[in-house]
Amino acid sequence: MPTLTAYIEKDPETGLYVAIVPGIPGGHTQAETLDELQENLKEVLELCLEEMDPENKQYLPQFVGIQQIEVGV
Repeated sequence: MPTLTAYIEKDPETGLYVAIVPGIPGGHTQAETLDELQENLKEVLELCLEEMDPENKQYLPQFVGIQQIEVGV
């Protein structure tokens, strides 16, 4: 089973945690706690990979890193 990396942020309006796995169509979910988010995300990703064309599984995204960029606004 592949290991995927999710981007997680907290929505300031709702207070919910939101997770997105770039490169996986439908690979996103939200929850009130980080534990619940992890459970939800695992379930969503298993469903996404189950429905994915086997040929496309060779092109799953690979985590490279995160950059923070300061912008002058």
